[in-house]
Amino acid sequence: MSNAQPYYLEDDGTIPNNALPLLVYPSAVDSVKTDRASAFEQLFAGNGWTHSWRNGIYSFPHYHSTAHEVLGIASGSARVLLGGEAGVVLEVSAGDALLLPAGVGHQNVGSSADLIVVGAYPQGADWDLCRPPRGQAELDHIADVALPPLDPVSGSTGGINDYWKTAKPTVDGARCADRIPSERNTP
Repeated sequence: MSNAQPYYLEDDGTIPNNALPLLVYPSAVDSVKTDRASAFEQLFAGNGWTHSWRNGIYSFPHYHSTAHEVLGIASGSARVLLGGEAGVVLEVSAGDALLLPAGVGHQNVGSSADLIVVGAYPQGADWDLCRPPRGQAELDHIADVALPPLDPVSGSTGGINDYWKTAKPTVDGARCADRIPSERNTP
Protein backbone atom coordinates (compact mmCIF):
# COMPACT_ATOMS: atom_id res chain seq x y z
CA MET A 1 0.00 0.00 0.00
CA SER A 2 1.11 3.56 -0.70
CA ASN A 3 0.78 6.44 1.70
CA ALA A 4 -2.36 7.53 -0.19
CA GLN A 5 -5.26 8.30 2.12
CA PRO A 6 -8.71 7.50 0.64
CA TYR A 7 -11.85 9.58 1.19
CA TYR A 8 -15.15 8.08 0.02
CA LEU A 9 -17.55 10.87 -0.93
CA GLU A 10 -21.22 10.26 -1.56
CA ASP A 11 -23.47 12.11 -3.96
CA ASP A 12 -24.69 15.14 -2.01
CA GLY A 13 -27.64 16.03 -4.23
CA THR A 14 -25.74 18.75 -6.13
CA ILE A 15 -22.26 17.27 -6.65
CA PRO A 16 -22.24 13.71 -8.06
CA ASN A 17 -18.86 12.60 -6.68
CA ASN A 18 -17.79 9.06 -7.55
CA ALA A 19 -17.65 5.58 -6.02
CA LEU A 20 -13.88 5.79 -6.57
CA PRO A 21 -12.30 7.46 -3.55
CA LEU A 22 -10.53 10.79 -3.57
CA LEU A 23 -6.88 10.06 -2.75
CA VAL A 24 -4.65 12.37 -0.71
CA TYR A 25 -0.87 11.97 -0.85
CA PRO A 26 0.80 13.83 2.01
CA SER A 27 4.30 15.01 1.12
CA ALA A 28 4.19 13.55 -2.41
CA VAL A 29 7.06 15.87 -3.31
CA ASP A 30 9.75 16.82 -0.83
CA SER A 31 8.58 19.99 0.93
CA VAL A 32 12.08 21.52 0.94
CA LYS A 33 12.49 21.45 -2.85
CA THR A 34 12.77 24.97 -4.16
CA ASP A 35 11.01 24.17 -7.44
CA ARG A 36 8.15 21.90 -6.40
CA ALA A 37 6.09 22.95 -9.44
CA SER A 38 8.65 21.46 -11.82
CA ALA A 39 9.03 18.43 -9.54
CA PHE A 40 5.26 17.80 -9.69
CA GLU A 41 5.19 18.27 -13.48
CA GLN A 42 8.02 15.76 -13.91
CA LEU A 43 6.49 13.26 -11.44
CA PHE A 44 3.06 13.41 -13.07
CA ALA A 45 4.41 13.29 -16.66
CA GLY A 46 6.66 10.36 -15.78
CA ASN A 47 3.51 8.45 -14.83
CA GLY A 48 1.56 9.42 -17.96
CA TRP A 49 -0.37 12.36 -16.41
CA THR A 50 0.15 15.26 -18.79
CA HIS A 51 -1.52 18.37 -20.14
CA SER A 52 -0.39 20.11 -16.97
CA TRP A 53 -1.08 23.65 -15.86
CA ARG A 54 -0.03 25.95 -12.98
CA ASN A 55 -2.58 28.12 -11.18
CA GLY A 56 -4.85 27.78 -8.14
CA ILE A 57 -8.18 26.16 -7.28
CA TYR A 58 -11.45 27.90 -8.11
CA SER A 59 -13.35 29.43 -5.18
CA PHE A 60 -16.69 28.03 -6.38
CA PRO A 61 -17.85 24.39 -6.25
CA HIS A 62 -17.05 22.52 -9.46
CA TYR A 63 -16.04 19.14 -10.83
CA HIS A 64 -14.91 17.56 -14.08
CA SER A 65 -17.06 15.02 -15.91
CA THR A 66 -14.63 14.02 -18.67
CA ALA A 67 -11.37 13.38 -16.78
CA HIS A 68 -9.78 12.44 -13.50
CA GLU A 69 -7.51 15.21 -12.17
CA VAL A 70 -4.42 15.31 -9.98
CA LEU A 71 -3.52 18.49 -8.09
CA GLY A 72 -0.04 19.03 -6.65
CA ILE A 73 0.41 21.83 -4.13
CA ALA A 74 3.64 23.45 -5.34
CA SER A 75 3.66 26.33 -2.84
CA GLY A 76 1.51 27.77 -0.12
CA SER A 77 -1.47 26.09 1.50
CA ALA A 78 -5.22 25.84 1.07
CA ARG A 79 -8.41 24.67 2.71
CA VAL A 80 -10.28 22.69 0.06
CA LEU A 81 -13.92 21.63 0.30
CA LEU A 82 -14.13 18.25 -1.41
CA GLY A 83 -17.35 16.47 -2.34
CA GLY A 84 -19.71 19.42 -1.93
CA GLU A 85 -21.45 20.70 1.20
CA ALA A 86 -21.79 17.17 2.62
CA GLY A 87 -18.12 16.44 1.90
CA VAL A 88 -14.94 17.14 3.80
CA VAL A 89 -12.66 20.16 4.19
CA LEU A 90 -8.97 19.26 3.99
CA GLU A 91 -5.93 21.39 4.70
CA VAL A 92 -3.24 20.87 2.07
CA SER A 93 0.20 22.40 1.91
CA ALA A 94 3.32 22.49 -0.24
CA GLY A 95 4.32 19.01 -1.33
CA ASP A 96 0.86 17.40 -0.93
CA ALA A 97 -1.14 15.98 -3.84
CA LEU A 98 -4.85 15.26 -4.35
CA LEU A 99 -6.20 12.76 -6.89
CA LEU A 100 -9.79 13.60 -7.83
CA PRO A 101 -11.88 11.01 -9.65
CA ALA A 102 -14.16 12.44 -12.34
CA GLY A 103 -17.25 13.94 -10.68
CA VAL A 104 -15.63 14.79 -7.34
CA GLY A 105 -16.42 18.36 -6.33
CA HIS A 106 -13.68 20.70 -5.20
CA GLN A 107 -13.60 24.31 -4.05
CA ASN A 108 -10.95 26.57 -2.52
CA VAL A 109 -12.44 27.89 0.72
CA GLY A 110 -9.30 29.71 1.85
CA SER A 111 -5.66 29.80 0.82
CA SER A 112 -2.38 31.54 1.37
CA ALA A 113 -1.40 34.30 -1.05
CA ASP A 114 1.46 32.18 -2.43
CA LEU A 115 -0.69 29.18 -3.44
CA ILE A 116 0.47 27.52 -6.67
CA VAL A 117 -1.15 24.30 -7.83
CA VAL A 118 0.03 22.01 -10.62
CA GLY A 119 -2.76 20.02 -12.26
CA ALA A 120 -2.58 17.17 -14.77
CA TYR A 121 -4.75 14.52 -16.43
CA PRO A 122 -4.13 10.88 -17.35
CA GLN A 123 -2.68 10.60 -20.84
CA GLY A 124 -3.50 14.28 -21.41
CA ALA A 125 -7.26 13.76 -21.19
CA ASP A 126 -9.43 16.73 -22.09
CA TRP A 127 -11.39 18.22 -19.18
CA ASP A 128 -14.49 20.31 -18.70
CA LEU A 129 -15.80 22.55 -15.93
CA CYS A 130 -19.08 21.44 -14.37
CA ARG A 131 -21.17 23.18 -11.73
CA PRO A 132 -24.46 22.33 -10.09
CA PRO A 133 -27.32 21.81 -10.94
CA ARG A 134 -27.13 18.31 -12.33
CA GLY A 135 -27.85 16.75 -15.74
CA GLN A 136 -27.74 13.29 -17.28
CA ALA A 137 -25.17 13.93 -20.03
CA GLU A 138 -22.38 14.66 -17.56
CA LEU A 139 -23.31 11.59 -15.49
CA ASP A 140 -22.85 9.54 -18.63
CA HIS A 141 -19.45 11.18 -19.21
CA ILE A 142 -18.33 10.42 -15.64
CA ALA A 143 -19.37 6.77 -15.97
CA ASP A 144 -17.36 6.51 -19.21
CA VAL A 145 -14.07 7.92 -17.86
CA ALA A 146 -11.53 5.09 -18.03
CA LEU A 147 -9.27 4.10 -15.18
CA PRO A 148 -5.77 5.47 -15.79
CA PRO A 149 -3.01 2.92 -16.39
CA LEU A 150 -0.67 4.48 -13.78
CA ASP A 151 -1.04 6.34 -10.52
CA PRO A 152 0.14 9.97 -10.96
CA VAL A 153 2.32 9.83 -7.83
CA SER A 154 3.42 6.22 -7.37
CA GLY A 155 3.18 4.79 -10.89
CA SER A 156 2.46 1.07 -10.97
CA THR A 157 2.21 0.63 -7.19
CA GLY A 158 0.02 2.16 -4.50
CA GLY A 159 -2.68 4.80 -4.94
CA ILE A 160 -5.10 3.84 -7.71
CA ASN A 161 -3.65 0.33 -7.74
CA ASP A 162 -4.73 -0.11 -4.10
CA TYR A 163 -8.04 1.79 -4.19
CA TRP A 164 -9.37 2.18 -7.75
CA LYS A 165 -8.52 -0.96 -9.69
CA THR A 166 -11.03 -3.06 -7.72
CA ALA A 167 -13.85 -0.48 -7.62
CA LYS A 168 -16.50 0.28 -10.24
CA PRO A 169 -17.16 4.03 -10.66
CA THR A 170 -20.78 5.11 -10.37
CA VAL A 171 -22.58 8.42 -10.07
CA ASP A 172 -26.21 9.49 -9.64
CA GLY A 173 -26.53 12.88 -11.36
CA ALA A 174 -24.82 16.09 -12.41
CA ARG A 175 -24.78 18.92 -14.92
CA CYS A 176 -21.94 20.58 -16.71
CA ALA A 177 -22.50 24.32 -16.49
CA ASP A 178 -19.51 25.28 -18.59
CA ARG A 179 -17.35 23.53 -21.18
CA ILE A 180 -13.86 24.94 -21.10
CA PRO A 181 -11.32 24.01 -23.77
CA SER A 182 -8.32 22.17 -22.40
CA GLU A 183 -6.00 24.92 -23.65
CA ARG A 184 -7.11 27.08 -20.72
CA ASN A 185 -4.44 27.12 -18.06
CA THR A 186 -6.78 26.80 -15.07
CA PRO A 187 -8.03 24.05 -12.72
